[in-house]
Amino acid sequence: QVQLVESGGGSVQAGGSLRLSCAASGYTHRSGCMGWFRQGPGQEREGVAAIDTSGRTSYADSVKGRFTISMDNAKRNLFLQMNSLNPEDTAMYYCAVDPNARGVWWLFLPSHAKAYWGQGTQVAVSS
Repeated sequence: QVQLVESGGGSVQAGGSLRLSCAASGYTHRSGCMGWFRQGPGQEREGVAAIDTSGRTSYADSVKGRFTISMDNAKRNLFLQMNSLNPEDTAMYYCAVDPNARGVWWLFLPSHAKAYWGQGTQVAVSS
C-alpha cells in the first residue's frame, strides 16, 4: 500500500522560505511522476510542480523561478523548496504520485483520480 507523508509546512512572513518533504513508502514503481499540489481557502486544487523518474520537471507559472522540486536518488522522498513566498502561496500542500503518468504534463491534467495522495501540510504566509 502506497503511503505518502508530507512535512515541513508552517507559518512564514512574505519573502521567506520553506522546504516541504514527502516520504513515500510502499511505492515500487520505476516510472510515472511525483508532484506537489495545493489548495488555498475557497479555491480549487492546483498543480504546483511535478518531476518524473528521469528528473524532468514542470511548474505552475505562478511558482516558476521561486519553487524547486527535487527527488532523492532512491526516488522515495520528494522535496519542494519554496523561496520568495507571498500570501498567495498560503494553502494546504499535498504530495501525490501516479505510477501511470506518462510525462510531467500530468501536473496540468484536470483529474488525478489514479494518483496516490498524502494528507497534506499547511503553509501560511503573512504579509
